[in-house]
Amino acid sequence: MLDDTDRRILRHLLADPQADNAALADRAGVTTATLWRRLDRLRDRGILRATEARIDWRALGYAVEVSLRFTLDKTEPRAFDRFTAAARQLPEVIEIQTFLGSVDIRLSVIARDMGDWQRIYRDRILGLPHVTDIEPLMLVATIKDTAELTL
Repeated sequence: MLDDTDRRILRHLLADPQADNAALADRAGVTTATLWRRLDRLRDRGILRATEARIDWRALGYAVEVSLRFTLDKTEPRAFDRFTAAARQLPEVIEIQTFLGSVDIRLSVIARDMGDWQRIYRDRILGLPHVTDIEPLMLVATIKDTAELTL
């Protein structure tokens, strides 16, 4: 699937996603033209999906992050679709994940402070459809946040 050159390119890209192509090619030991071809092939194969910006929400004034685990009403056939459609409309929801097991969906929600969080929870979260249980988990610290694996 991946050869050593692809792995080397991906390792260097993960280590420094802001590196320009010339620097990335140099670090990976390939020409710039080879790097372009390899990156295009990795994108075409769906291995490299995007180069994305990562925003530090705390630096923008969002001091509170809460992970909410939801269990939905399993007797309602459209519960999942209606819930996710409503959750997508909330600007404070920065991530939606689905699971198998006792928890159906997890939302990551940001707020400026505890007063803002209480307003969001009361006015928006509690109004989401088909919820049978909510478990909020307040983020205290992020110990590890990486997409890197040994390639």
